[in-house]
Amino acid sequence: MEEKLNLDPIDRKILRELSLNARVSTTELARRVGLSKTPVAARIRMMEESGLITGFRVMLSPLQLGLTHVTYVEVRLTETREKALAAFNLAVRGIPEVEECYMIAGGFDYLMKIRSRDIQDYRRVMGEQISSLPYVASTSSYVAMEAVVENAHISID
Repeated sequence: MEEKLNLDPIDRKILRELSLNARVSTTELARRVGLSKTPVAARIRMMEESGLITGFRVMLSPLQLGLTHVTYVEVRLTETREKALAAFNLAVRGIPEVEECYMIAGGFDYLMKIRSRDIQDYRRVMGEQISSLPYVASTSSYVAMEAVVENAHISID
């Protein structure tokens, strides 16, 4: 992406600052990177139009919301033809407790991160929603005991 967009050191500074605080004003951002407001706004707009910046959003604290229980779930499907994958993908997007879901190349088909209030809440989600997803053959659950690194920031360097 860097070669395609030819990011210079100022672009990198802008991205670094925005990744730390997306609510920073354009005036303050311009001061931090050493440019005036208009060129900073133009650079941000260019990065949005190119697809490098895909949006700005509020990040909620799962802990403050009482969602302290994290379980990783391996999912094996009964089949992996396109129809089965599409049906699973569509259905899993409808489960709010699924924080992340990845199709995996390996010994199972999907890896999900489930965030819930506690083990009882997780059991409900597993029993009522995950187990009834289309084409699910089996699951294996792994309960997280402690978050050692939990970082949503992407390094700009």
